Amino acid sequence: MTRKDRYAGVVGWFRANVPVAQSELVFADPYQLIVSVVLSAQCTDKRVNMVTPELFRRYPGPAALGAAPVEDIFELIRSVSYPNNKARHLQALGRKLCEDFGGEVPGTVEELMTLPGVGRKTANVVASIVYDEPVIAVDTHVFRVSHRLGLSRGKTPYDVEKDLEKNILPEHRPVAHHWLILHGRYTCTARSPKCAECGLKQWCQHFERNAKSKEPHSGPAGA
Repeated sequence: MTRKDRYAGVVGWFRANVPVAQSELVFADPYQLIVSVVLSAQCTDKRVNMVTPELFRRYPGPAALGAAPVEDIFELIRSVSYPNNKARHLQALGRKLCEDFGGEVPGTVEELMTLPGVGRKTANVVASIVYDEPVIAVDTHVFRVSHRLGLSRGKTPYDVEKDLEKNILPEHRPVAHHWLILHGRYTCTARSPKCAECGLKQWCQHFERNAKSKEPHSGPAGA
């Protein structure tokens, strides 16, 4: 099977079976989204959604967040991973949004990456969701699923991102990240992937290799 065929099958299956896929983070505006995505680094969306309601009540916009003591932010987010670093990043993010962008979340990946705590993955998530930019964010789930399916052999998240964007049409890219991340979160899990119930197995390189390894081998002639 060619990579082109693999992409066609995978994208076609998702379009037919998961026409609507979106972030599991709860947010009301671009400010809340970028804060939530920063908090979600190496942390579950479920945990982030538990701490953000009070965080947003106390700090409803970038100005309030930027003016908040780091210690107060920490107390509100202490149950997420790396709360010390994230508290400092959030305070600095609030200040930079006000100082450099008039309190608005910028719309390009390049501008987003100038914000504290915002790497390429976070920037792509925000640009895709808020501004419908044709980019694909590659987190650990997307990286793993892309390799297992055979969509990419990239050694870095950026390499995988470029492979996905090269082979997935621009109009499908904003939802493609959600397709892959949700598939990795609930079906193609890191440990014990649920291959038997996966709708993508006919295009999956990992499944194909496992199936071949389990085929019976004929013994030597005359055995």
